[in-house]
Amino acid sequence: MMSAAAIDPPSIGEGAPVLAFDVGGTDIKSAIFDANGIALGLRRTPTPALGDDPAAALIEELARLSDELRAQHPEVAPAALGFVVPGIVDADAGIGVFASNLGWRDAPLRALAAERLQLPIAFDHDVRSASWAEHQLGGARAHDDVVVLIIGTGIAGAILVGGEPYTAGGYAGEIGHSPIADGPVCACGARGCLEAVASAGAIARRYAAETGTTPDGARDVIARAAAGDTVAARIWDDALDALTMSLAQLTAMFAPEAIVIGGGLSRAGGALFDELRRRLAARLSFHRLPELLPAELQGDAGLIGAALRAREST
Repeated sequence: MMSAAAIDPPSIGEGAPVLAFDVGGTDIKSAIFDANGIALGLRRTPTPALGDDPAAALIEELARLSDELRAQHPEVAPAALGFVVPGIVDADAGIGVFASNLGWRDAPLRALAAERLQLPIAFDHDVRSASWAEHQLGGARAHDDVVVLIIGTGIAGAILVGGEPYTAGGYAGEIGHSPIADGPVCACGARGCLEAVASAGAIARRYAAETGTTPDGARDVIARAAAGDTVAARIWDDALDALTMSLAQLTAMFAPEAIVIGGGLSRAGGALFDELRRRLAARLSFHRLPELLPAELQGDAGLIGAALRAREST
């Protein structure tokens, strides 16, 4: 069942027409970009159950969606296809190293897609692709040394050095799983990961566990903190401290010109950005303070990044 997309990405500019897919554990965003860079046929479709051979099943689903997009827009002849996935991704080798929510290990996704779809294939990590889109068209476009941090149910990140993604075979950028405390235990199995303390999901879960009241997401917890709820204030303060520690470590190691923050928690506005700027300045000394900027492309960034990478493959 297809659902209408509530997103309207900007034009990616003139160039070769391409197909683009942003694959998630819940849904797949798809579109065909014409020669003017306009996304046509944009929609979200549920990610199907991928069964015992998840890599092959995913490629079949992309082929089905590709056929639908081409049939709906016969005037557009795509020159390439780009798709991005979560997990550990070795984009240079075209390998999906590991994806816990999609079920593959060491899957040759780019080769499988090229064989099935008979097009040049661009393949990358979803957040790394989103960071590339933010660098090209969004919040990071004025900077070459950038960290992009997506804070939602979990926390994902990507690093650009000299305007190019730093990948380390797909293992770089796991900022959400950098240790910042002795606890709690993270879903990944490690202790004290940033994601386990400061993600929107962790903030809401912790408030529910401590009060027996289910909040309407992390932003509700933040609003309760501002209204004087002491439990909410403590949980939000812990999250801000954890984020500050992580940003301070990134600043000391990489000296980014900017840190671009997206995802649901970024919509907290000044409650997040103003506090992080203040706390980060107080924690650091001689370091170059990065600009803290909101992501501009938000949920569109992965799809746009897939389209940009597809164009580069032509």
